Amino acid sequence: MEDASPATADSTTTNREDNGSWPDREHLPIPLSPFKGKIGKTYKDSTADWQKHAAAPDGAPNVIIVLLDDVGFGQASTFGGLISTPKLDELASEGLKYNRFHTTSICGPTRAALLTGRNHHMTGNGFLMEWATGFPSYSTMMPRDTATIGRILQDNGYATWWFGKNHNTPDWETTVAGPFNNWPTGLGFDYFYGFNAGETDQYYPVLFENTTPVEPDKTPAEGYHFMTDMTDRAIARMKLSKSVAPDKPFFMYFAPGATHAPHQEPAEWRDKYKGKFDMGWEKYREEVHKRQLDMGIIPPGTKLTPRPDWVRPWDSLTDVQKKIYTRLMENFAGYLSFADHEVGRLLDAVKQLPDADNTMVIYIVGDNGASAEGGPNGTFNEIASLNGIQTPLEDLVPLLDKVGQPGTEPHYPRGWAWAGDAPFQWVKQVASHLGGTRNPMVVSWPAKIKHDDQPRDAFLHVIDVVPTILEAAHIPMPETVDGIEQKPLEGKSFLPSFDNPEFKGRSSQYFEIFTNRSMYKDGWKADAQHTLPWRQDLAPGNWDKDRWELYYLPDDFSEAVDLADKKPEKLAEMKKLFDEAAQQYHVYPFDDRGSARLAIPKPLPPGAKPDAKLFTYFAGATRIPETAAPPMKNRSWTVTAKVKADGAKTDGVILGFGGSAAGLTLYLDKGIPVFVYNYFNSYTTLKGKSALSGDATIAVQFEYQGGDKTGGPALVTLMVNGEQVAQQKMDATVSGRFGADTFGIGADTGQPVTPEYEPPYPFNGAIDKVTVELQ
Repeated sequence: MEDASPATADSTTTNREDNGSWPDREHLPIPLSPFKGKIGKTYKDSTADWQKHAAAPDGAPNVIIVLLDDVGFGQASTFGGLISTPKLDELASEGLKYNRFHTTSICGPTRAALLTGRNHHMTGNGFLMEWATGFPSYSTMMPRDTATIGRILQDNGYATWWFGKNHNTPDWETTVAGPFNNWPTGLGFDYFYGFNAGETDQYYPVLFENTTPVEPDKTPAEGYHFMTDMTDRAIARMKLSKSVAPDKPFFMYFAPGATHAPHQEPAEWRDKYKGKFDMGWEKYREEVHKRQLDMGIIPPGTKLTPRPDWVRPWDSLTDVQKKIYTRLMENFAGYLSFADHEVGRLLDAVKQLPDADNTMVIYIVGDNGASAEGGPNGTFNEIASLNGIQTPLEDLVPLLDKVGQPGTEPHYPRGWAWAGDAPFQWVKQVASHLGGTRNPMVVSWPAKIKHDDQPRDAFLHVIDVVPTILEAAHIPMPETVDGIEQKPLEGKSFLPSFDNPEFKGRSSQYFEIFTNRSMYKDGWKADAQHTLPWRQDLAPGNWDKDRWELYYLPDDFSEAVDLADKKPEKLAEMKKLFDEAAQQYHVYPFDDRGSARLAIPKPLPPGAKPDAKLFTYFAGATRIPETAAPPMKNRSWTVTAKVKADGAKTDGVILGFGGSAAGLTLYLDKGIPVFVYNYFNSYTTLKGKSALSGDATIAVQFEYQGGDKTGGPALVTLMVNGEQVAQQKMDATVSGRFGADTFGIGADTGQPVTPEYEPPYPFNGAIDKVTVELQ
């Protein structure tokens, strides 16, 4: 008996073999094939029959999803931008461009929707893990009834690999205590190599291989860069797999940190753009808009939306501002071109495969619009900026040649983000408008797709990717996985668009991030902008007072003509539709708190003691995320380390917490104890008087003197064997997070807290234990 089509009613590929009884792809995992031999009393009167694992359906393609980070619609040259992306150009010349593809407007939710084919709230990813709250739609704990495309393909005979960014595992679950079911290897991926956070330093990444912390095999001075590393790994695994099992298809999720801040790339890529953006952000948008029209990326007559009040006119800026802002943009452009180069190396390797023509590449240029999180001035230390600390611009001029290099964490100003989203309004996080949600996409599949210069204009959403892959592979969405009934897919396959340029895509879709919200229905789109990406301190509330806008996209590609006042009845209808969608897809409750929501305590690792005041660690306890580490901000504490040293021969980190943006570290330098507190690259250093020999007890007493105020002053004292050896007063301390780096004992993994040593700078003495006692 033939099964019904896995994705469309007219499919002729069967999902069952062996007279219709096996494999049953509707229920995962698929058991071994039935034994068809004979079992007698001995092997002599028995007939062997090797059972089989389910293989992928005949002709199932290799699939690669490339997902860049924080790229605006008007940045890549392939879609009219002024940043060179020749490898994306090449892919587009072989496949199809899509100009009405949509994301959720921010990374974690987009990625959850991409991997599951369901709306982000239905996967528990209504917002980011760092802002998680105790509601099912916002916990970031992915439910078992929304199985990922990795899991479905893995159980259907695919090799499955995840390289790069994982922002879908709650960071309090990324310790050795797990649980590991929300890690990539628990979500259906055979192999993972990357980082578990929204971002990482490209020179000192917080790396994991599967669930094991690992360190780069060379230093930045020796040429290390994570983007190159992950590309090398992806190419090597792909080639190895095809060498061993050439007929086994693979699914690769290739998600670099590029171009999320920190914007870091080899200096020669940055310097290619010297002087290229001196025209300023308004002129940039004008040039891009013209290119988009000339290239047919946007329809004739598309209007360029005007500069908003939150972007200053370029000609009103000082020479210092222009110098810094253009350098930060040059640096970002170099990062995007470098990322394109590395993705190109992967795509070039694909062409060497024996089944290269049967490889479908879905290249999504950004998980949201361009990021304005750099604020009005941009920054050389993104974590400082997120903590509300701004460096005077004049102090940055001497550092311009270092931008994008190790020790810097740059992000461009919001004016360039607005420019990069041409021709639309708004930016990343603002799900109400297309500047936050519309991203370019290119699809190539030589065996099935003929190139067309004209972009496909179907209205698509990231949830449509999973159904498309399943239909291409002739695999059904399973009814159950591990005995758990699955929520139906909410996406719709766009496979018909490959040979039908008239394919229209979705008729409706809601959008919501941080209560910026929108509703699309049959060409109409209603938008309500609520929060600002660069104002974590702002929680407006009063949602009923938000002003709604109304646009008709078939006549207004860029949302330039607001029809709200002319068509109040249509607007009321659209608002009602949004409320219905919000209830259906569990968008409520609204929560617009930024920093306050960030400060909400998150769940503890399994087995951790709630409200603990004393923490005990041993050597090797590394890569503990900040949410699972002792809460050492805005309070007093004492660190006590019992170690054994051998005089000047002993070096290395005893405790490291944070990284080059901010953090603290206790280490020995030629046997002498040193404590450093890094307050956004302003260093408070306490040093002992002599080298330690034999057993020793080192203590750091941190007396917080800020009272109820966050980020207040502190008195720091360094003790050795009960004797005070150094003391200093700090005028300010870090009030929020140290950044994306972690807590560890016996080494400073990832970024170095201080430039005085090269990480991980492992301790070469002996550590008995380290305690952290909170007051």
